[in-house]
This record gives sequence, C-alpha cells and structure tokens, in this order.
Amino acid sequence: MRQSLHELAALYQDSLFAAAFNICRNAQDAEDVIQDTFVQYYTTKKEFENEQHIRAWLLRVVINKAKNVTRTFWRRNKISIEDYMETLTFDTPESETLFETVMQLPEKYRIAIHLYYYEDYAVREIADILKLSESNVKTRLSRGRAMLKKELKEEWDDDK
Repeated sequence: MRQSLHELAALYQDSLFAAAFNICRNAQDAEDVIQDTFVQYYTTKKEFENEQHIRAWLLRVVINKAKNVTRTFWRRNKISIEDYMETLTFDTPESETLFETVMQLPEKYRIAIHLYYYEDYAVREIADILKLSESNVKTRLSRGRAMLKKELKEEWDDDK
C-alpha cells in the first residue's frame, strides 16, 4: 500500500512535527526533519501493509532523523552569544559595549558592519562577498551606523 505525499502530509504533518520538535527543540530543525522524512518515503521502494504501518514507519523515521540532528557536530558544539562573549577579551569596556551593540543589529547590517570595521574589507570587496551592489553595501553601512549611533546614544544618556 502506498499513499500520496499530499495525503500523508495532510494526515500526519502535525503529529510528525510534534515528535520532531520534542527531540530537536527547534522549529526549523523539526521542519527539516519532516521534509527529509517525506523525501525518504517518496524514494523508498518499501510496500506498507496498511495506514497504521505507514504512520508507524513515518514516526520511527522522524524520531531517528531528529536524534541524528541533535547528535551533529554543529549542535553539540554551538554556544550561545552570551557564552561566546565571555570568551572574548576587549581593550576597554566601551569596545565591549560596541561589539555587543553590533551583534544586536539586524543580520544584513551586522554583517556589513562586521566586514567593514572588524575584518577591514573595502566596500567593493564586501559587495563581492555578499553579491550586492556597492551602493547597497554603502546603504547598509550607513543604516547600520545610524542604528548603532542611536542605540549607543541611548545607552550613554541612560548612564548619566
């Protein structure tokens, strides 16, 4: 017995997500696990006895794949930004505050600021790295600087 992926997704997606999320504790990883499970179902030549057999097989595959995700090198060795910050050394408290503020910027501004100020790349090189136009990089740098200025000014005003 074989069922279409649309039918299976409609019937079991929620329960498969719950099982994967319970193990991964991360929505994106759980969604990836479900997608991999449906791909494996689609590519397998296995014949199933009935609908309960398919459901049990899907749950077993989701659980195994979710456990594999939690065992990966990346998951075992990632640390939170707070823990990472504790390992860094800064010359002054101001440079630590600046770095923390940069890390709180939205990703597109944070990356441009980091490459420009911390890695000493030119605007043209950043444009090549990020596959953007130079004017787009300049805009991101300008907006990132404005956000930093606003945030740091608020912190400085609060300290008074």
